[in-house]
Amino acid sequence: MKKETSLAALGYFMSVAILLSFLYWFLKNEGFTESNFIIASVFVLLLAGGWGIILSIHLLAPKVKLDENLSQLTSEILHELNIPLSTMKANSTLLKKRIKDEKSLQRLQRIEDASLRLERLYKELVYSIKKEIHPIEKETFSLQEVLQERIEVFQSFERNHFSINKTNKMLYADKIGFEKVLDNLLMNAMKYSDKDSTIKIRMHENILSIMDQGIGMDETQLLRVYERYYQGDGNKEGKGIGLALVKSYCDAEDIEIQIDSQKDKGTTIMLTLDKTFKR
Repeated sequence: MKKETSLAALGYFMSVAILLSFLYWFLKNEGFTESNFIIASVFVLLLAGGWGIILSIHLLAPKVKLDENLSQLTSEILHELNIPLSTMKANSTLLKKRIKDEKSLQRLQRIEDASLRLERLYKELVYSIKKEIHPIEKETFSLQEVLQERIEVFQSFERNHFSINKTNKMLYADKIGFEKVLDNLLMNAMKYSDKDSTIKIRMHENILSIMDQGIGMDETQLLRVYERYYQGDGNKEGKGIGLALVKSYCDAEDIEIQIDSQKDKGTTIMLTLDKTFKR
């Protein structure tokens, strides 16, 4: 596709150069007058416009068709994925009502938890695909409810303790994107902290803070922290894209993000949310 685009651009450039040469030749031989200039300019513009339309159709039509086919295929795949997911949830609910054995109930609970995680991944996949096709619509949601929901997910890992204060703030933003931001920040706080330490989440006025007592970062790491694929600690699992995605979302939603970190003392992430508050 890049090669075709380059060749088309070169061809268009050469055609315009030829048309300008024609304009120069015509005016030189016929004399530069207002009427001659208008006639020659209109002729050149018509040819340049027509040639541009032909090139655009040639280049864009296959891409539009490909996008339509990809969109249709994606919709079909997502629909098919949703069917077994719904079946798993429905049957696990029915079995839970009939089974009384404690060990069997525990195993069934693990299946339900896995189904919920799979459902979450499904929703995030749908979200990511839709985001590429058209802008995601914003919605109003409770900050407290979203925080509590995401914390409960991470508490199931039976690792760090979470401390959170109450807030009654309502946000108007891309909800799933905001949840992904929280997931990345909470996962980082857990990953780079001792498992017995407490992760604090505080909402004060218009700033949401996530504080850990982990390994922290030095000034060099802080300068590169938003770089895609950069990892401050290569020994930890991850792709190095979490904070890059967080920064991209914050920029899109007009959320100011600040990071205060000291080596071996911990990290505090601060999100200024006033521009997302529901008026």
